[in-house]
Amino acid sequence: MPARFTHLHTHSHYSLLEALPQVDKLVKFAKGQGATALALTDNANMFGAIEFAQECEKAGIKPIFGYDAFTAVETIELKRHRIDDKNGRLVLLAENMEGYKNLMKLASAAYLDGFYYRPRIDRNLLRQHGKGLIALAGSRSDIGKYLAETNPEAAKERVKEYIDIFGKDNFFFELVHQPDSPDQKEKNDAFVALAKEFGVGVVASRNVYYLKPEEAEARSLLLCIKDNRTLEERERSVAADNDLSMTSPEEMEEAFKDIPEALENNAKIAARCNVKLELGKWNFPVYEIPDGLTAIDYLRKISFERLPILLKRELDQVEIDRLNYELDIVEKKGYATYFLVVADYGSWAREQGIVLTTRGSAAGSLMAYAIGIVTVNPLDYNLPFERFLNPQRPSAPDIDMDFADHRRGEVLEYVKRKYGADHVAQICTFGTMAARASVRDVGRALGYPVAFCDQLAKSIPFGSQGFAMTIDRALKETPDFKRRYDSEPEVRRQIDLAKMIEGNARHCSVHAAGVVISDKPLVEYTPLQREAGGEAIITQYEMHSVEDAGVLKMDFLGIRNLSILEYAIDLAKKTKGVEVDLVHMDLKDKKTFEMLAAGKTMGLFQLNGDGMTKYLMQLKPTVIEDIMAMVALYRPGPIDIIPEFIRRKHNPKLVTYLDPRMKEYLGMSYGMLVYQDDVLLTAINLAGYDWLEADKFRKAMGKKIPEEMAKQEIKFKEGVVAHGMTKAKCDELWELIKPFAAYGFNKAHAASYGIVAYQTAYMKANFPAEYMTALMTAESGDTDTIALAVRECKAMGIEVLAPDVGSSEAGFTYIDDDTIRFGLGAIKNLGEDTVKAIIEERRAGGPFKDLADFAGRIPGKAFNKKSLEALAKSGALDALGERRQILENLDVLTVYNKNLIKERDNGQSTLFAFVVPAGTELVQSLGLRSAPPASQEDKLLWEKELLGLYVTAHPFEAHAKEFGDLLTPISKALEAADRTPIRVGGTVTAVKQIITKKSGEPMLFATITDTSGQAECLVFPSVFKENGAVWIEGANLVVTGKLSRKDDEPKFLADRGWQITAQTIPVYKAHFKGDQVSSEMMLQMHRPPAPTGKGEVRITLPSKLPPSVVAELKAVLGKYPGGTRVALDVRAENGYQRVETSFQIDPSHDAIAAIEKQVGMGNVKMLAGV
Repeated sequence: MPARFTHLHTHSHYSLLEALPQVDKLVKFAKGQGATALALTDNANMFGAIEFAQECEKAGIKPIFGYDAFTAVETIELKRHRIDDKNGRLVLLAENMEGYKNLMKLASAAYLDGFYYRPRIDRNLLRQHGKGLIALAGSRSDIGKYLAETNPEAAKERVKEYIDIFGKDNFFFELVHQPDSPDQKEKNDAFVALAKEFGVGVVASRNVYYLKPEEAEARSLLLCIKDNRTLEERERSVAADNDLSMTSPEEMEEAFKDIPEALENNAKIAARCNVKLELGKWNFPVYEIPDGLTAIDYLRKISFERLPILLKRELDQVEIDRLNYELDIVEKKGYATYFLVVADYGSWAREQGIVLTTRGSAAGSLMAYAIGIVTVNPLDYNLPFERFLNPQRPSAPDIDMDFADHRRGEVLEYVKRKYGADHVAQICTFGTMAARASVRDVGRALGYPVAFCDQLAKSIPFGSQGFAMTIDRALKETPDFKRRYDSEPEVRRQIDLAKMIEGNARHCSVHAAGVVISDKPLVEYTPLQREAGGEAIITQYEMHSVEDAGVLKMDFLGIRNLSILEYAIDLAKKTKGVEVDLVHMDLKDKKTFEMLAAGKTMGLFQLNGDGMTKYLMQLKPTVIEDIMAMVALYRPGPIDIIPEFIRRKHNPKLVTYLDPRMKEYLGMSYGMLVYQDDVLLTAINLAGYDWLEADKFRKAMGKKIPEEMAKQEIKFKEGVVAHGMTKAKCDELWELIKPFAAYGFNKAHAASYGIVAYQTAYMKANFPAEYMTALMTAESGDTDTIALAVRECKAMGIEVLAPDVGSSEAGFTYIDDDTIRFGLGAIKNLGEDTVKAIIEERRAGGPFKDLADFAGRIPGKAFNKKSLEALAKSGALDALGERRQILENLDVLTVYNKNLIKERDNGQSTLFAFVVPAGTELVQSLGLRSAPPASQEDKLLWEKELLGLYVTAHPFEAHAKEFGDLLTPISKALEAADRTPIRVGGTVTAVKQIITKKSGEPMLFATITDTSGQAECLVFPSVFKENGAVWIEGANLVVTGKLSRKDDEPKFLADRGWQITAQTIPVYKAHFKGDQVSSEMMLQMHRPPAPTGKGEVRITLPSKLPPSVVAELKAVLGKYPGGTRVALDVRAENGYQRVETSFQIDPSHDAIAAIEKQVGMGNVKMLAGV
């Protein structure tokens, strides 16, 4: 019986928005057709090769590794416009292991060297890496294109070249079965003729992009999503798609019955391709070890040498035994080199002053502590080594190392230098089409309205941690989503098609942490690529695949809090001359624990936020173990036991143990299960598990599969009862364990992060100005966090001043223990080059004496109107001149600077090149025009615009004093109980309008701030209808309503917003005091505010608009005349450009809605008092 047809040209979803089948479904479908072998030939990549091998092994069919290559017109060095973007195609199949390795090299070179629109290879590369490969040239190959262009001579020359590269036995013409393509038979006939002429073979094939014919539309939609167009647009520009489904072997055999040699060659190729990958065997980097020692010998040596130095004493027997125990397991497992490599780059980082820590279970290793990998001594906190590594655990060690995020790149560069740039790469990861994205993108590709697609997508709930939401799950769990699916045909079509692409790979990007370091060039283990839009070299295999291929992943993570800690330590050394030693830090510092008990947690690692702060104030921690426990407990699941933990902390009489055996490992946590380790140790000590069984128990709980949990419950309870516990206590114990199925920190992780949390608290308590300077510098891109930090500084007695060209550095600047200044880098519209020029000139030439001195010393490129405006408005030039006058004389100042630099470059003296004597009027020295001083209102608005918040004062400050006790400070109101009535006042700093799902009516989310804090206000449709006009950005309001503590996130539910004006303040005060208020006064109080002419309607627009939209927008603006001016924010090359218009309108709800209809929801803002 002849061998069955084998598909040699198939694509999976790793062809990124060009093919439909996921790898497991592809293999399963082929197996169902009776396949004994199958090739994977994705477009220009090998992303799916390892997963494909594993799925084929499960299915019992032979994997054939391939690659559908793009070939350059001539060479990959040429990148000519409209010439070299036209590529040929060539299917390459690995005949043997040499061929597989050459496939990886070609796939890598295509990305690293040949990328031009597409990853390309050329014939020079094929000559270098063509051995062990079988090539199939079809109608899309360069040969096929030459034939289509009626250039047979060029086609024949290319055939000769490919025969020369691959040999006659390894080069075939691909005869594609494409009956719905009118010219396919003609193309196949031409290939048969060429094959006879040159004595090479032809092979039967089918270019597969999806599995079943009915999936054709879904594949077309994928292409639409890729090209960002609708199905209708695609159908207008592209001829009808051919059927690209996976046809059965029977159909293929019938199709090629007249060309039997094509079927014979198909079988021969399938038989010849034999690549067996050795998966799961790890290869560690080459680590240089002193002569005469093995890796484990050297690891033992440095472990026993360094631990006494770290402890500052001789080792005791417990420590000696623990080190030997761990090292024996490492030796047995063969992991010594791994630990030496991790210790190497960790030690290098510390030598450079880079703050680092580890996450996960690695802190359970005393050996890792000795050689500098982890920062926690496991014996101090009873951390089990076996949770990290044990003789029965089959998986390799996995150490996740966290570095100060701004210096993570330095560590990566060190590793590249140490082990070789071609031995190191970051790992790729794939963004996939999640449920919501699938529904939304399919709907848009079908041409459905954007609002319709978004609304349907948003009706799919979010998944929970570790359990992604799927469309099928949403149909089961969301009645409204299911109702629409059942009752609306267009929704059913959209969802059915979305299900076909759900889970598919959408794009390839860089994994946040994963790095691989190999003993040989990485291309021996994985194909490589360049990150999209960047220069970093990354793998083509994702983290699981690359480890299976033989290279162990190492995690290099970046944490901003470590950068804050590092900068604060540097500042403490500069300002106080104090060397803060993180390794030997005092972990019993009284000031630190007092600060935590007082709730001063803003800016701390892991300990900030309202909920955590509340519990810390109740707990009043006194030992580092308390902090570690809170880090672990403040998570879904265990969070419910925090109140009992606090009670036991304050009353030791409440500490009990369900079983006396639990005291040994629950003593530090007041007899309570706090950590994941506590559950595992309970299973080991009370149920008789070994560590392998305990690890399986942990994984089963983490997966949260009800059937698996039921099995584990039976096994656990049987074990506990068999080892001496009563059934009643056993049931009670199981109830304590169940919350850990939701989430559970392992103890080593909590210890590592608890130490870092304490370190940040220690620095804040003992070096407050330094720490807050470091915090604000690291968070300078987050306006909300900066606003919180400024308020925290005020509460700490530290003044935060506006930036100043005379003293500000690029980041926030420590002045003294009571003063911090904004950095110049925090000013919007001020480029890095300008900031650098100002600081360098100040350091080189001393302080700026006055405005003339400043204007004369800054290089012309950095001294432009935009920069000057930003400096003046932000207050950075206040010491040199008045803001308004500077703004009115930008032209004078820039001309002065330009002329002075020109004269200086020409070596000539100039009338302006003298030092202006102190006290000389600026108007005289620079010829500045006079201007009225900027008002306080102007200054505050400029600060908000350029710095993101109010700095020199708060616009509500005067009103707060006037109202006095009639208003509750926002920060105090946020501490109230749920549903407590509130009356607060403040300035509206942000407004977001949405349309509610249920009623389709508008409502608002508004942010309101006063001098004490900020809060989000929810303005529901009923309130918005009556009172929506007052909720505008920049308005000063009194807000009455209730506090909501839903989801432990306090918010104000507004009943009314009362806009403050000089006329309304007396009325409000009388009303709030309970005084009698006349009907006229009440009418005035509820009357919508009249346009003052000071406000502004700001419309955000793209850089280009169709003339019809411009005309319609003008018509709308003309329809609502009034006293509020209209300005445009037009997208420009470097942000937005503000454009004044001649329109003044009445900003009613109808007017705003009409404008939004033209420019889109969210693109219209009402600003007060601009």
